[in-house]
Amino acid sequence: MNDQHDHGALGDAEYAEFMELAAEEGFDVEDVEGAIAEAGHGPLPVLAVVGRPNVGKSTLVNRIIGRREAVVEDKPGVTRDRVTYEAEWAGRRFKVVDTGGWEQDVLGIDAAVAAQAEYAIETADAVVFVVDAKVGATDSDEAVVKLLRRAGKPVVLCANKVDGQSGESDAASLWSLGLGQPHPVSSLHGRGTGDMLDAVLEALPEAPEQTFGGAPVGGPRRIALIGRPNVGKSSLLNKVAKEDRVVVNELAGTTRDPVDELIELGGVTWKFVDTAGIRKKVHLQQGADYYASLRTAAAVEKAEVAVILIDTTETISVQDQRIITMAVEAGRAIVIAYNKWDELDEERRYYLEREIETEMQQVAWAPRVNVSAKTGRHMEKLVPAIETALAGWETRVPTGRLNAFLGEIVAAHPHPIRGGKQPRILFGTQAGSKPPRFVLFASGFLEHGYRRFIERRLREEFGFEGTPIHISVRVREKRGAQYKKK
Repeated sequence: MNDQHDHGALGDAEYAEFMELAAEEGFDVEDVEGAIAEAGHGPLPVLAVVGRPNVGKSTLVNRIIGRREAVVEDKPGVTRDRVTYEAEWAGRRFKVVDTGGWEQDVLGIDAAVAAQAEYAIETADAVVFVVDAKVGATDSDEAVVKLLRRAGKPVVLCANKVDGQSGESDAASLWSLGLGQPHPVSSLHGRGTGDMLDAVLEALPEAPEQTFGGAPVGGPRRIALIGRPNVGKSSLLNKVAKEDRVVVNELAGTTRDPVDELIELGGVTWKFVDTAGIRKKVHLQQGADYYASLRTAAAVEKAEVAVILIDTTETISVQDQRIITMAVEAGRAIVIAYNKWDELDEERRYYLEREIETEMQQVAWAPRVNVSAKTGRHMEKLVPAIETALAGWETRVPTGRLNAFLGEIVAAHPHPIRGGKQPRILFGTQAGSKPPRFVLFASGFLEHGYRRFIERRLREEFGFEGTPIHISVRVREKRGAQYKKK
């Protein structure tokens, strides 16, 4: 590992000074280094888990991430909403894309599996291809193999549902797929997953080759337009491009493929990724929703800024909230664009403002623009908002300045006493940016409410507008003893 990775965003002198401070406070040097390296990571490599319905993809994802988060039900096609998770194996961290859900479709199961796999493979650095060893390779599996060959991404073949010695020969028969060694696994019982994950680490690059979609330093900044179907993403793209680049139709979900567009705005060239989209003629809405969220996740992974469009003529929905959460969790800079503003009457405007206060609280820090994609109203405000969000996203606070600020906060607003103890923030550092990531070292566990208070004050002091902030806290249990990660 290079020095810069170990140091996160800290320069050599700052790092040396910081380690001295940590040693004085009784923290173990190796553990502090680990905390900085972990928080200071850049974009993580992405692993896609693909395969036909009911081969156990979501169960495997739960096994990889070490907790039950992906929806599992013994019925094909139940994975919903969340598609990206963070995982760690043998000290290395990576993202996992679960493609378990979007499979029930009028296009026929083979086409659906191929499309779902295609989107996941496009964004991944490596792929785990799950095959049911009991059933053996099917035509659907063969179709995915062709896709994988074409994509040229590293593939780890997982022969799932091998629960004992008897299943080993079933797994061996999958050599015929021509993807190399099949790894016999029981994702339900955990058998063989360790060996498979070792193979995954060999296949994954140390850091993703495509840093934000491979845009070279100094290249156009990448913007993902996201929002639920028919919210006006394509209209907005056409308006900023000043020409019809994308088919616009009243029917929700006419955009079929993400379109990358180089567009000049405010004298700067930007790369817009239009993510409108569910396939036309998909009548099974649940499958379509999943497909949309998979594509949205793919676009967000490639972008630096997510411009989230909200349809102001309708009530802010659960789906809007999910899309916002997806962008926040991906750690992207965020701008909220309230579209169709020209269509509002006074009454709707009043209720909308109340909704924004309650429903949009989690992104109260994001720049807001009221626009009309149809008429072009306030489009000129979009660029300054995007630039503000990017500036916040890239901001870095020097360690000395951060600790002076933390000292003032702790003195003026100490943590509440709990169980006779009063935990204190001892010191901290910003280990990374894009988005800003802080590690605070404390004498005891910091409550969620106090962490939120610290985040709010960081924003007020250093102007992190338009960016999520990650705060991790390391606790020193007893002076001189090993700290525990909380």
